[in-house]
Amino acid sequence: MDWSLSKVIRIESGAVSISTNDLRALLNLYEIGDRDRVDALVELARASRQASWWSRYRTDISAPYLQYIEYEEAASVLRMYEPLLVPGLWQTEEYATAIIRELANPDTPEELIAARIEIRMRRQELLRHVSPPAIFCVLDEAVVQRLAGQRDVARGQIARLLELAGRPNATLDIVPFSAGFHRGMLESFLIVEFPDVEDGDVLFSESSRDTIVSYDEAGEITGYREVFEDLRSISLGEEGTLDYLRNLASQLSE
Repeated sequence: MDWSLSKVIRIESGAVSISTNDLRALLNLYEIGDRDRVDALVELARASRQASWWSRYRTDISAPYLQYIEYEEAASVLRMYEPLLVPGLWQTEEYATAIIRELANPDTPEELIAARIEIRMRRQELLRHVSPPAIFCVLDEAVVQRLAGQRDVARGQIARLLELAGRPNATLDIVPFSAGFHRGMLESFLIVEFPDVEDGDVLFSESSRDTIVSYDEAGEITGYREVFEDLRSISLGEEGTLDYLRNLASQLSE
């Protein structure tokens, strides 16, 4: 086919929609010649190329962020670590609005800020799918302590964390300050895994400038996976984390 390996991986993982011309070439390569079957598959390919919900935001966010949304939608497992902020998938609208406004440049148009908030909320529809991805989330204690300083949004956000952590497809661990220095202090990261084991994992790292960088290198991802498990091992554990959040929620209600 004279294609790059990257293109093949993205087609097979469903990260991109295959064109009908590319599909016909592949079917010929795979020696699939039955007319009815070819026609049915071509129709599926044509339907899959219809605009996704995020395509309307292409001028509002970076290409890497759009790519991340596509991967997120196709994921079977998400492993996320955040040292400073609640992950976007788990943010309340009030928290997302406060964070996006605070981190935006002073000259950012109001329409762009509104679009970014809307995108973050639309992404959370993934959590309501019939078969949502398994989510393993680790937060540094700094995330919730900084949140506690914003009492106007803290109660709702902590309630949101407790609700999501109680779902069968999700776990939440908090690394306490008492753990001291650790390997996750300097950056947030997220590892995306896909249903087909043949599809390589993808690593994403988000910066304060609203950019997302992705990595496909297996060795790099293995290192981050080890860091992730190290963070879980020094966390409060699932029950300890829930107790911590319940206690904080009680304090904020006083």
